[in-house]
Amino acid sequence: MTESFDLITMGRIGVDLYPLQTGVPLARVETFGKFLGGSAANVAVAAARLGRTTAIVSRTGDDPFGAYLHQSLKEFGVDDRWVTPVAAYPTPVTFCEIFPPDDFPLYFYRQPKAPDLEIHTDELDFFALRAARIFWITGTGLSEEPSRSATLAALKARDKAGTTVFDLDWRPMFWADPDEARPYYAEALRHATVAVGNLDECEIATGVREPRACAEALLEAGVELAVVKQGPKGVLAVHRDGTTAEVPPVPVEVVNGLGAGDAFGGSLCHGLLSGWDLEKIMRYANAAGALVASRLACSSAMPTAAEVEELVAPRG
Repeated sequence: MTESFDLITMGRIGVDLYPLQTGVPLARVETFGKFLGGSAANVAVAAARLGRTTAIVSRTGDDPFGAYLHQSLKEFGVDDRWVTPVAAYPTPVTFCEIFPPDDFPLYFYRQPKAPDLEIHTDELDFFALRAARIFWITGTGLSEEPSRSATLAALKARDKAGTTVFDLDWRPMFWADPDEARPYYAEALRHATVAVGNLDECEIATGVREPRACAEALLEAGVELAVVKQGPKGVLAVHRDGTTAEVPPVPVEVVNGLGAGDAFGGSLCHGLLSGWDLEKIMRYANAAGALVASRLACSSAMPTAAEVEELVAPRG
Protein backbone atom coordinates (compact mmCIF):
# COMPACT_ATOMS: atom_id res chain seq x y z
CA MET A 1 0.00 0.00 0.00
CA THR A 2 1.25 3.49 -0.87
CA GLU A 3 1.73 5.71 2.16
CA SER A 4 -0.62 8.68 1.96
CA PHE A 5 0.79 12.09 2.86
CA ASP A 6 -1.14 15.18 3.87
CA LEU A 7 1.04 17.18 1.50
CA ILE A 8 3.53 16.43 -1.26
CA THR A 9 5.34 19.37 -2.83
CA MET A 10 7.33 19.26 -6.06
CA GLY A 11 9.92 21.81 -7.10
CA ARG A 12 12.78 23.96 -5.95
CA ILE A 13 15.21 23.07 -3.19
CA GLY A 14 18.61 24.55 -2.35
CA VAL A 15 20.82 26.14 0.26
CA ASP A 16 20.07 29.68 1.44
CA LEU A 17 23.06 31.69 2.65
CA TYR A 18 21.66 34.67 4.51
CA PRO A 19 23.73 37.58 5.86
CA LEU A 20 23.98 37.79 9.60
CA GLN A 21 24.27 41.56 9.21
CA THR A 22 21.13 43.55 8.42
CA GLY A 23 21.23 46.58 6.15
CA VAL A 24 24.68 45.73 4.78
CA PRO A 25 25.35 45.32 1.03
CA LEU A 26 26.35 41.80 0.06
CA ALA A 27 29.81 42.99 -0.98
CA ARG A 28 30.50 43.99 2.65
CA VAL A 29 28.85 41.05 4.43
CA GLU A 30 31.34 38.93 6.39
CA THR A 31 29.23 36.18 7.99
CA PHE A 32 26.33 34.11 6.74
CA GLY A 33 23.86 31.61 8.14
CA LYS A 34 23.21 28.41 6.19
CA PHE A 35 19.59 27.22 5.83
CA LEU A 36 17.45 24.82 3.84
CA GLY A 37 15.75 26.84 1.11
CA GLY A 38 13.62 26.70 -2.01
CA SER A 39 9.89 27.35 -2.15
CA ALA A 40 8.72 23.73 -2.45
CA ALA A 41 10.98 22.70 0.44
CA ASN A 42 9.91 25.61 2.63
CA VAL A 43 6.19 24.94 2.10
CA ALA A 44 6.70 21.29 3.10
CA VAL A 45 8.60 22.39 6.22
CA ALA A 46 5.92 24.96 7.11
CA ALA A 47 3.16 22.34 6.96
CA ALA A 48 5.26 19.81 8.89
CA ARG A 49 5.74 22.38 11.66
CA LEU A 50 1.94 22.50 11.93
CA GLY A 51 1.76 18.74 12.44
CA ARG A 52 1.13 17.60 8.87
CA THR A 53 2.81 14.64 7.17
CA THR A 54 4.77 16.05 4.26
CA ALA A 55 7.19 15.00 1.53
CA ILE A 56 8.96 16.71 -1.36
CA VAL A 57 9.82 15.60 -4.88
CA SER A 58 13.05 17.31 -5.92
CA ARG A 59 16.72 16.84 -6.82
CA THR A 60 20.01 17.99 -5.31
CA GLY A 61 23.59 17.81 -6.44
CA ASP A 62 25.68 14.82 -5.40
CA ASP A 63 27.73 16.95 -3.06
CA PRO A 64 28.03 18.05 0.61
CA PHE A 65 25.32 20.72 0.21
CA GLY A 66 22.99 18.00 -1.09
CA ALA A 67 23.79 15.89 1.98
CA TYR A 68 23.04 18.92 4.16
CA LEU A 69 19.59 19.33 2.55
CA HIS A 70 18.71 15.68 3.23
CA GLN A 71 19.79 16.09 6.84
CA SER A 72 17.73 19.27 7.20
CA LEU A 73 14.59 17.77 5.65
CA LYS A 74 14.76 14.86 8.09
CA GLU A 75 15.28 17.19 11.04
CA PHE A 76 12.21 19.20 9.99
CA GLY A 77 10.14 16.02 9.64
CA VAL A 78 9.83 16.15 5.84
CA ASP A 79 10.07 12.81 4.01
CA ASP A 80 13.00 12.92 1.56
CA ARG A 81 12.52 9.60 -0.27
CA TRP A 82 11.85 11.40 -3.58
CA VAL A 83 14.84 13.75 -3.29
CA THR A 84 17.67 12.15 -5.24
CA PRO A 85 21.11 13.34 -6.38
CA VAL A 86 22.04 14.49 -9.88
CA ALA A 87 25.76 14.05 -10.39
CA ALA A 88 26.03 16.47 -13.32
CA TYR A 89 24.99 19.63 -11.46
CA PRO A 90 25.85 21.27 -8.12
CA THR A 91 23.28 21.90 -5.40
CA PRO A 92 21.97 25.45 -5.92
CA VAL A 93 22.93 28.23 -3.54
CA THR A 94 20.95 31.45 -3.01
CA PHE A 95 22.24 34.62 -1.37
CA CYS A 96 20.16 37.58 -0.30
CA GLU A 97 20.59 41.11 1.00
CA ILE A 98 18.49 42.30 3.93
CA PHE A 99 17.24 45.88 3.88
CA PRO A 100 14.08 45.99 6.02
CA PRO A 101 11.24 46.59 5.75
CA ASP A 102 10.71 45.81 2.07
CA ASP A 103 13.95 45.32 0.11
CA PHE A 104 15.37 41.79 0.03
CA PRO A 105 17.24 41.18 -3.25
CA LEU A 106 17.89 37.54 -4.13
CA TYR A 107 20.89 36.17 -6.01
CA PHE A 108 20.34 32.67 -7.41
CA TYR A 109 23.32 30.46 -8.27
CA ARG A 110 21.63 27.77 -10.38
CA GLN A 111 24.03 27.44 -13.31
CA PRO A 112 24.70 25.63 -15.57
CA LYS A 113 21.41 24.07 -14.43
CA ALA A 114 19.67 23.39 -11.13
CA PRO A 115 19.25 19.69 -10.25
CA ASP A 116 15.59 20.33 -9.30
CA LEU A 117 14.92 20.97 -13.00
CA GLU A 118 16.18 17.44 -13.78
CA ILE A 119 13.05 15.62 -12.55
CA HIS A 120 12.03 13.06 -15.19
CA THR A 121 8.50 11.81 -15.75
CA ASP A 122 9.49 8.15 -15.52
CA GLU A 123 10.95 8.75 -12.04
CA LEU A 124 7.66 9.90 -10.49
CA ASP A 125 5.63 7.85 -8.01
CA PHE A 126 2.23 8.56 -9.55
CA PHE A 127 0.39 6.43 -6.99
CA ALA A 128 1.78 8.53 -4.14
CA LEU A 129 1.10 11.80 -5.95
CA ARG A 130 -2.50 10.81 -6.52
CA ALA A 131 -2.95 9.58 -2.94
CA ALA A 132 -1.69 12.79 -1.28
CA ARG A 133 -4.41 14.92 0.26
CA ILE A 134 -2.73 18.00 -1.20
CA PHE A 135 -0.26 18.13 -4.09
CA TRP A 136 1.67 21.41 -4.53
CA ILE A 137 3.59 22.47 -7.64
CA THR A 138 5.40 25.67 -8.56
CA GLY A 139 5.87 27.85 -11.60
CA THR A 140 9.63 27.38 -11.47
CA GLY A 141 9.13 23.67 -12.16
CA LEU A 142 7.66 24.64 -15.53
CA SER A 143 10.62 26.75 -16.62
CA GLU A 144 12.78 23.99 -18.16
CA GLU A 145 12.72 20.43 -19.38
CA PRO A 146 12.56 17.69 -18.23
CA SER A 147 10.99 19.13 -15.05
CA ARG A 148 8.31 20.90 -17.10
CA SER A 149 7.00 17.69 -18.65
CA ALA A 150 7.27 15.84 -15.33
CA THR A 151 5.29 18.54 -13.52
CA LEU A 152 2.53 18.56 -16.14
CA ALA A 153 2.45 14.75 -16.19
CA ALA A 154 2.05 14.70 -12.40
CA LEU A 155 -0.85 17.17 -12.65
CA LYS A 156 -2.57 15.15 -15.35
CA ALA A 157 -2.13 11.87 -13.47
CA ARG A 158 -3.56 13.43 -10.33
CA ASP A 159 -6.60 14.61 -12.32
CA LYS A 160 -7.74 17.01 -9.57
CA ALA A 161 -7.88 14.23 -6.96
CA GLY A 162 -8.01 15.92 -3.56
CA THR A 163 -6.57 19.44 -3.55
CA THR A 164 -3.96 20.44 -6.15
CA VAL A 165 -2.24 23.78 -5.54
CA PHE A 166 -0.39 25.74 -8.22
CA ASP A 167 2.01 28.20 -6.58
CA LEU A 168 2.48 30.67 -9.45
CA ASP A 169 6.03 31.36 -8.18
CA TRP A 170 7.12 33.68 -11.01
CA ARG A 171 10.90 34.14 -11.10
CA PRO A 172 11.75 36.15 -14.25
CA MET A 173 15.44 35.15 -14.14
CA PHE A 174 14.42 31.55 -14.85
CA TRP A 175 12.60 32.40 -18.09
CA ALA A 176 13.83 33.95 -21.34
CA ASP A 177 10.50 35.75 -21.90
CA PRO A 178 7.23 36.06 -19.92
CA ASP A 179 5.31 35.10 -23.07
CA GLU A 180 7.13 31.76 -23.03
CA ALA A 181 5.69 31.01 -19.58
CA ARG A 182 2.02 31.79 -20.21
CA PRO A 183 0.96 28.65 -22.15
CA TYR A 184 2.54 26.39 -19.54
CA TYR A 185 0.91 28.34 -16.72
CA ALA A 186 -2.43 28.01 -18.52
CA GLU A 187 -1.98 24.25 -18.86
CA ALA A 188 -1.11 23.88 -15.17
CA LEU A 189 -4.14 25.94 -14.15
CA ARG A 190 -6.40 23.55 -16.06
CA HIS A 191 -5.33 20.73 -13.72
CA ALA A 192 -5.12 22.65 -10.43
CA THR A 193 -7.87 23.29 -7.90
CA VAL A 194 -6.13 26.19 -6.07
CA ALA A 195 -3.92 28.98 -7.44
CA VAL A 196 -1.77 31.16 -5.18
CA GLY A 197 0.26 34.18 -6.21
CA ASN A 198 1.11 37.83 -5.70
CA LEU A 199 0.03 40.50 -8.19
CA ASP A 200 3.14 40.13 -10.38
CA GLU A 201 2.64 36.37 -10.55
CA CYS A 202 -1.07 36.66 -11.23
CA GLU A 203 -0.38 39.10 -14.05
CA ILE A 204 1.95 36.59 -15.71
CA ALA A 205 -0.69 33.88 -15.40
CA THR A 206 -3.74 35.92 -16.39
CA GLY A 207 -2.64 39.10 -18.20
CA VAL A 208 -4.50 41.31 -15.71
CA ARG A 209 -3.34 42.97 -12.51
CA GLU A 210 -6.32 44.31 -10.56
CA PRO A 211 -6.79 41.84 -7.65
CA ARG A 212 -10.45 40.97 -8.19
CA ALA A 213 -9.89 40.64 -11.94
CA CYS A 214 -6.91 38.36 -11.24
CA ALA A 215 -9.04 36.12 -9.03
CA GLU A 216 -11.83 35.92 -11.59
CA ALA A 217 -9.37 35.13 -14.38
CA LEU A 218 -7.78 32.33 -12.34
CA LEU A 219 -11.20 30.83 -11.65
CA GLU A 220 -12.02 31.05 -15.34
CA ALA A 221 -8.73 29.28 -16.11
CA GLY A 222 -9.90 26.23 -14.17
CA VAL A 223 -9.22 26.46 -10.44
CA GLU A 224 -11.83 26.38 -7.68
CA LEU A 225 -10.03 28.77 -5.31
CA ALA A 226 -7.93 31.80 -6.26
CA VAL A 227 -5.68 33.36 -3.62
CA VAL A 228 -4.22 36.76 -4.56
CA LYS A 229 -1.57 38.17 -2.23
CA GLN A 230 -1.57 41.98 -2.25
CA GLY A 231 1.39 42.79 0.00
CA PRO A 232 0.52 45.68 2.37
CA LYS A 233 -3.16 45.43 1.33
CA GLY A 234 -3.44 41.87 2.63
CA VAL A 235 -4.84 38.89 0.77
CA LEU A 236 -7.92 38.29 -1.37
CA ALA A 237 -9.37 34.78 -1.71
CA VAL A 238 -12.28 33.97 -4.01
CA HIS A 239 -13.92 30.55 -4.32
CA ARG A 240 -15.87 29.38 -7.33
CA ASP A 241 -18.96 28.99 -5.10
CA GLY A 242 -18.96 32.76 -4.53
CA THR A 243 -17.34 32.75 -1.09
CA THR A 244 -14.89 35.61 -0.70
CA ALA A 245 -12.45 36.59 2.01
CA GLU A 246 -10.28 39.70 2.07
CA VAL A 247 -8.15 40.12 5.17
CA PRO A 248 -5.49 42.70 6.08
CA PRO A 249 -1.88 41.81 6.86
CA VAL A 250 -0.78 41.24 10.45
CA PRO A 251 1.43 44.16 11.52
CA VAL A 252 4.94 43.07 12.60
CA GLU A 253 8.41 44.54 12.58
CA VAL A 254 9.84 43.04 9.40
CA VAL A 255 13.33 41.53 9.66
CA ASN A 256 13.39 39.49 6.44
CA GLY A 257 10.36 39.22 4.16
CA LEU A 258 11.75 36.18 2.33
CA GLY A 259 9.97 32.97 3.26
CA ALA A 260 6.79 34.67 4.44
CA GLY A 261 4.97 33.47 1.31
CA ASP A 262 6.09 29.89 1.94
CA ALA A 263 4.86 30.06 5.54
CA PHE A 264 1.58 31.36 4.14
CA GLY A 265 1.49 28.41 1.74
CA GLY A 266 2.12 25.75 4.37
CA SER A 267 -0.53 27.29 6.60
CA LEU A 268 -2.97 27.54 3.69
CA CYS A 269 -2.57 23.77 3.25
CA HIS A 270 -3.07 23.22 6.98
CA GLY A 271 -6.28 25.25 6.93
CA LEU A 272 -7.64 23.49 3.86
CA LEU A 273 -6.90 20.10 5.42
CA SER A 274 -8.62 21.24 8.62
CA GLY A 275 -11.80 22.18 6.74
CA TRP A 276 -11.82 25.75 8.05
CA ASP A 277 -13.87 28.50 6.46
CA LEU A 278 -12.07 30.72 3.96
CA GLU A 279 -11.65 33.77 6.19
CA LYS A 280 -10.17 31.72 9.04
CA ILE A 281 -7.70 30.09 6.63
CA MET A 282 -6.58 33.46 5.29
CA ARG A 283 -6.18 35.03 8.74
CA TYR A 284 -4.17 32.02 9.94
CA ALA A 285 -1.95 31.97 6.84
CA ASN A 286 -1.38 35.73 7.06
CA ALA A 287 -0.30 35.36 10.68
CA ALA A 288 2.14 32.56 9.82
CA GLY A 289 3.66 34.69 7.07
CA ALA A 290 3.99 37.65 9.42
CA LEU A 291 5.82 35.55 12.00
CA VAL A 292 8.40 34.45 9.44
CA ALA A 293 8.78 38.02 8.16
CA SER A 294 9.69 39.03 11.71
CA ARG A 295 12.56 36.47 11.77
CA LEU A 296 15.85 36.18 9.87
CA ALA A 297 15.59 32.70 8.35
CA CYS A 298 13.00 30.91 6.21
CA SER A 299 12.83 27.17 6.88
CA SER A 300 13.98 27.22 10.49
CA ALA A 301 11.72 30.23 11.15
CA MET A 302 8.50 28.43 10.23
CA PRO A 303 6.08 28.79 13.16
CA THR A 304 4.36 26.14 15.23
CA ALA A 305 0.58 26.00 15.55
CA ALA A 306 0.81 27.45 19.06
CA GLU A 307 2.76 30.48 17.80
CA VAL A 308 0.28 31.19 15.01
CA GLU A 309 -2.73 30.73 17.26
CA GLU A 310 -1.28 33.15 19.80
CA LEU A 311 -0.89 35.80 17.10
CA VAL A 312 -4.41 35.39 15.69
CA ALA A 313 -6.09 35.16 19.10
CA PRO A 314 -8.42 38.11 19.86
CA ARG A 315 -6.82 40.76 22.06
CA GLY A 316 -8.42 42.45 25.02
